[in-house]
Amino acid sequence: MNIKNVTVAGTGVLGSQIAFQTAFKGFNVSAYDINDEALENAKVKFKTLQQRYIDDKYGTQEEVDAALSRITLFADLAEATKNADLVIEAVPELLQIKEKFYTELSKLAKPNTIFASNSSTMIPSQIVGFTDRSDKYLHLHFANEIWRLNIAEIMKHDGTSDEVFNEVIDFAKAIAMVPIPLYKEQPGYVLNTLLVPYLSAAMQLVVDGIAEPKIVDKTWMISTGAPLGPFAFLDIIGPNTPYNLYKAKGEAGDEMAAKAAKWIKEEFLDKGKMGTANGKGIYNYPEPEYSKTDFLK
Repeated sequence: MNIKNVTVAGTGVLGSQIAFQTAFKGFNVSAYDINDEALENAKVKFKTLQQRYIDDKYGTQEEVDAALSRITLFADLAEATKNADLVIEAVPELLQIKEKFYTELSKLAKPNTIFASNSSTMIPSQIVGFTDRSDKYLHLHFANEIWRLNIAEIMKHDGTSDEVFNEVIDFAKAIAMVPIPLYKEQPGYVLNTLLVPYLSAAMQLVVDGIAEPKIVDKTWMISTGAPLGPFAFLDIIGPNTPYNLYKAKGEAGDEMAAKAAKWIKEEFLDKGKMGTANGKGIYNYPEPEYSKTDFLK
């Protein structure tokens, strides 16, 4: 595998996790964001991740300290990418932001640098035209809490070279992910193609006043043997992405989505509940109610 130096662009919830996991597995990581304030926030996220890895018995203090030492922070994209073999983009899910980012990145990165987007809502053909390397562009999508829910969905487009596709599959394995190769473009990849309808059905039960969230989870867990239910998943995902998606659908005329966006705003965002990210959601963490033996009684 030729990938040694990795740049992660965007240090939000997933970007910070991707950067830390990559460094944890021995790669040199450049973490880029738009200004010093964003990078200061990234430092806090990395410290939190260090403790999560220890709490989850995923890494020792020595290992997480070593991971942090492999991450260098940059607010200058040229400096962040000058040695990159792979750039993983995790900037906001707005097409105009991605267009600006890839147009600039294409001028700065080495000719052989692979570009991979972590976009959860867009497919490669929507973005590849902003780059100067169709054959070296694809999508690399992670689930939140990647050290535990360790899949990496790798989606090619018609122009992605097989060599690059296989190289990124090997990289995913090297950072302890289970690679999920997608040979055609699919909005939502595999995970969200399955997960979004599941969460929407659960949300409808709640916003229509049919059942409370914990009852919905309990029903699913008892009936299927699953270790957690849809609202526990919502806590892991965090409220921001579902809120933005439901809000957009609601504004386009979807009545249920509008009610769901309102519910997430009132129950999560207005109360400062960010799910597992800050320990407050439908459940309280690190010991959520659903993890206790009497929850299913």
